[in-house]
This record gives sequence, C-alpha cells and structure tokens, in this order.
Amino acid sequence: MNRAAIISLLERFSRFAWAFFFLALPVTSFPFLPDELGGKALVRPLAVYPLIFLLVLITLPRLLREPLPLTFLPLFGFILAAMISSVFAFTVDLEAYRGVSLAERFLRSMITLGLGVSFYLTVTLLPKSWSDLRFSLRWLYGGMALALLWGSLQALYVIHYIPRYFKLLNLAQSYISTRKLFTTRISGLTYEPKWFAEQIIFLLLPWLLGSILTRRTIFPWRYRWLTVEWVLFAWACGVLVFTYSRTGLFVLAALVILAFGYYRASSHRKAVQSSATPRRWARRWVELAALAALLVSGMFLVGSQNPYFSRLWRYWTENKARSRTYLEYIAFEQRFVYWATALRIYQQNPWVGVGLGNYAFYFAEMIPDQPYDQQKEVMRQITPGEGRDRLITPKNLYARLISETGLLGMVAFTAFLLAVVGSLLYLWFSPSSEQRYWGVSGALAIFVFAFVTFSFDSFALPNMWVVFGMITAAARLDDPQPAEG
Repeated sequence: MNRAAIISLLERFSRFAWAFFFLALPVTSFPFLPDELGGKALVRPLAVYPLIFLLVLITLPRLLREPLPLTFLPLFGFILAAMISSVFAFTVDLEAYRGVSLAERFLRSMITLGLGVSFYLTVTLLPKSWSDLRFSLRWLYGGMALALLWGSLQALYVIHYIPRYFKLLNLAQSYISTRKLFTTRISGLTYEPKWFAEQIIFLLLPWLLGSILTRRTIFPWRYRWLTVEWVLFAWACGVLVFTYSRTGLFVLAALVILAFGYYRASSHRKAVQSSATPRRWARRWVELAALAALLVSGMFLVGSQNPYFSRLWRYWTENKARSRTYLEYIAFEQRFVYWATALRIYQQNPWVGVGLGNYAFYFAEMIPDQPYDQQKEVMRQITPGEGRDRLITPKNLYARLISETGLLGMVAFTAFLLAVVGSLLYLWFSPSSEQRYWGVSGALAIFVFAFVTFSFDSFALPNMWVVFGMITAAARLDDPQPAEG
C-alpha cells in the first residue's frame, strides 16, 4: 500500500471516528470501560474510545503545528493551577478515605481533568471549515436523536407501567449504563434522569433554539417554516418532561421565555423609534407574563403526576411535611451543607485549595457545626456502610473549584470561561448570518451553563467541554465569504 492510499485510509477512519465521537456523547456511564480509562469512576463516557483515535490522528498533530485559539491560554493556566494545588496536597498527612489514598485520588483527578480537556481540545480543533462544523453538529443531533428515541421508549412505562416491558428495557439499559432504570422517571442513555435532563437542555436545546431564532438549518429539508430543528426541539421538550427533573424543566421554561423575548425584540427592531414604542414594549411584557404563566401552569399539571416533582408544592398540603423545613423537604437543603463545607475548606486553604478531588478527605472535619439530624443524605455520606464507597463531592462546579484549587484555580478557570464568552460575543456581533447563529446559540448555552453549574462538578462529563469547544471552533474559523445578512 503506497503513501497516498495510507493517507486516504487514515482520513476515512478519522472521519468515521469523528462521527462516532459525537454519536456516542449521550452515553455517559458506559459499563464496559477499562479501569485505565476511568472504568472505576461514576462518569464513563463511551466517547472516550473514538476520542483516543482522534487525539492521535488529529488533535495532537494540530495542537503542535497550528496557531491555537487564545482560549487555550487560560485553560492551560487552569491545568497548571490544578496540578500545583494537587501537589501541595501531599504536604499534608492525610489518611486514606474509604479505601482511596491521596496518591490514588491525585491520579484519578488528573486523568479526569485530562479527559475533559481532551474533549475540549478535540472539539475545538476538529473543524477546519464551516462544513466541518456543521458535520459535527449533524452527528451531535444524530446521537441525541438516539437518546431521545430511547427516552421515548422509557416514557411508555412511565405513562403505563408494564412489569415485563420495564424488565426488558432495564436489561438493555444494563449494557448502556451502570445504573438501573427508575420506574417513575426516564434516564435516556445516561446514569440518572437528572443527567439526561441536563444533557438535553445543555448539549442540545441551545443549538436547536439558535437555529429557530436565526431561521437557519443545517439540513436540506424544509417545509415553509418547519425544519428538522423544529421537530427535534418539540421532541426533546416532550421527552424532557418525563425526566421530571426540576432543574431541567425550570431551565427549559427560562430558555423558552428568553428565546421568545429575543424573537419579539428582533422582530420589531426597525420600529424602535416609532411613537408607539412604549405601548409596544408594554405589550411584549404582557406577552412574556402570559407565556410564563402558561409554562408554570404546564409544569404544575405535569409535575402533579410525579411525587418527586410535586414536592415543590406538596409541602403546604401534607401535615407530616411540616416537621422539616421546605428546603429539606424538597431535598435541597443538603446542597447548602456541601457548599458551606466547601467555603470552610477554602477559608482554611485560600490560595491553592486542598488539591483537585480532595474535598472528600476534608468533608467530615469541615462540615458546619450545626444540627443536621434530619438531613439523612448528609448523614449517610459521613457514616460508613455497605455500598457507600463513592467519595462525596460539593455537587457544584464553582464550590469545587474554590475549595480544591483555591483562588489560583478559580481565577484561571473564570478567565477561561470569559475567553469563551468573548468568542461568542465576536460571533454574536458578526455581520455573517452563519456566525450569528453560533453566537446566538452559544449565548443560550452559556445561559444554561449558569444554571447547571449549581448541580454538577465533574470534569469528565463531556457536556460543558463540547459546548465550549463548539463555540471556540466557530470563532476561530475564517469569516464566511461573502458575508451574509
């Protein structure tokens, strides 16, 4: 086989790995992952397999020979800060916690961070043209369509429970995820319903809503205003309901209101200077209020079918609930305990923190000295027992950053986030409709990120890195010629 044939074969294989990478993103707890690739962790992305090939064939070569986006500079600064924090942790004599030593935690944390950064670098450097970027997005839609299809099949047993059908799907789920299905909520291809909901609202909906708002589609099919993105958006919203995720449904409502406000503002941009402007703005506020009331009513009707979701208002109708606070009843008060503990850890180690992944070693010692007798989840975390071998985390990205990497890591990661925001602002104000689409979609994604950062803290989950990578990739491409719109 000559050189040209080898190059052609590698290019075809790279294209296949590229497509499979985005197709595999929805599977985040794949049970058949070797320990060396994170097989002992809670987050086990199936996309790790194609990622390895893409790193060797595309990412590393381009990383070494091409000009890099400015967003890489603060990201590398954060990696350095995390490593410094983790090395400093070895100056403290810490005993193993739940069978995990400090050295093991260091290695696992570095692998996890490296995995997340690899997601970002790969997604950023893969596209060399706008057609490449659209190729990535189409396969992302394909992967999420499979997740929505699997979620739709799960929704059937939520609507009408049939033991034999549920058992069959649960068996199939065991080959996809490390956790069994819930009988009253759907998990899609992920570990739990909350993960699936965040996947939909963060990894999928911003791009679909951006397409709807800018009237652009990456597919050739269109029937008047109806596009594939419209179909996917409606499907995703319907499936999202059956996750009964409070964060997911509230963020969906906020996204719809924000998108409607943007649409109304852009539709009447030319009439801003007219004498009827005050009346027009008043009408828009009334429309937004009506839409918000409609969405809240819809969530009430939907949530009433699920005991977990309806906790939000059953507190005032159940007498036995009054023995606890409202936040405790809705299973949220323990989050404040995790965050308060993270703050206390930071105050003791303000500059470099306690090292990436080491929050668990300090949790029992630094938990606030307050009566938490009735907060069962918190007490379980610090009580030894069978099946409680997972290390506790703050369940908040910034709480984890401030406690584990200190001000050094917090500042570096915030600089990275601001660099991504700068990229989307460049796209937002571009005269090109292609770039404006990515700017609008990126702004919606950052809006969602501001919410979901309070409920996840893993660097291995690909959602954040893929979204940031898509924004950065769009900003580093040449302006489309000729400029549109």
